[in-house]
Amino acid sequence: MKKMIPLIVYHANEDDPKKCSAKKLERFGYVKLERNLRRIPKQSIVLNPFAEQSLSPEDTQIAKTNGLVAVDCSWKTAEICFTTLETHCVSRALPFVIAVNPVNYGKPFQLSTLEAFAAALYILGEVDHAKNILQIYKWGPHFLELNRLPLEDYRKAKNSTEIISIMKEYIP
Repeated sequence: MKKMIPLIVYHANEDDPKKCSAKKLERFGYVKLERNLRRIPKQSIVLNPFAEQSLSPEDTQIAKTNGLVAVDCSWKTAEICFTTLETHCVSRALPFVIAVNPVNYGKPFQLSTLEAFAAALYILGEVDHAKNILQIYKWGPHFLELNRLPLEDYRKAKNSTEIISIMKEYIP
């Protein structure tokens, strides 16, 4: 059986629990919620919008070995969280994709935790895993439909440099 990429969420408990895709992912058994930054696995890949390097298929082995981390916190505390995680995690930004969640529909880069994980899994070649987790919301599968072309191109890229070149073709 193929080992799936472990999904971890640093959860600061700063949002509306009814709208929290991270908590719903945990209820369905797809992620491990962690409330202590120090317990995030060393050398895991943290999805960091401030990172200088893009996530790419080149990161697949690191993610399979150490996990993929999303941060679920307020933008007011985001910089502190990401700075702390950068000391022992590998920071990667997600390339251009468009949100379909009801709060940020149609906005680039304004992804829910669920969408961030789905995009990352797709790029890392775990397309079925991405499709699976998106099933927890009615709007979830639409994320892959709307972003199918860029995600397919990102998945076929060799490295971060190629991802950035591809991304430039999709940014309006």
